[in-house]
Amino acid sequence: MGFLRVGAFSFGGAYGAIPLIRDVVLSYGWLNDEMLTYMIAVSESTPGPIMVNLATYIGSSQAGFLGSALATLAVVLPSFITILLITAVMQSFKNNKYVQAVLKGVKPCIMGIILATGAYMIIRNVLPLNSKLDITASIITIALGAIYWGSKPVLKKKISPITLILIAALFGIAVYGI
Repeated sequence: MGFLRVGAFSFGGAYGAIPLIRDVVLSYGWLNDEMLTYMIAVSESTPGPIMVNLATYIGSSQAGFLGSALATLAVVLPSFITILLITAVMQSFKNNKYVQAVLKGVKPCIMGIILATGAYMIIRNVLPLNSKLDITASIITIALGAIYWGSKPVLKKKISPITLILIAALFGIAVYGI
């Protein structure tokens, strides 16, 4: 039921849904906050949508294969049904000024939710009061940001997210794995 709620009431993709996923997972006691943060990181770096990856993992950890199948279905089903309904009626509403106004109004809200989620994850995991700032992780983050934003002027196009993930993996292996 928890992932059905996540699938039904999340807007703006997985990053916008992370606060809702967090509330559901913590309220049911499926994972603790630290484990959820790790799972979000793993879900971002594995192929597929983050919400589906999270639902599959959490369902599997709680009830095996059947749990993963049910959690995945629950998180996907509301969107699937909604998209079917929207495509059936969209032609008549796509130029409606009220529909366009709603869509334009939702966009900044989703951006705010995503920024708040990022800030929460930084505060929760990068700046805890009882530990030191990981200078190495901070340097890697700054380097990845420089590569991302510096690639467009040099390459005349933005760097692919896949390439950036691979570069981050190589940095992680080089620094923490060796």
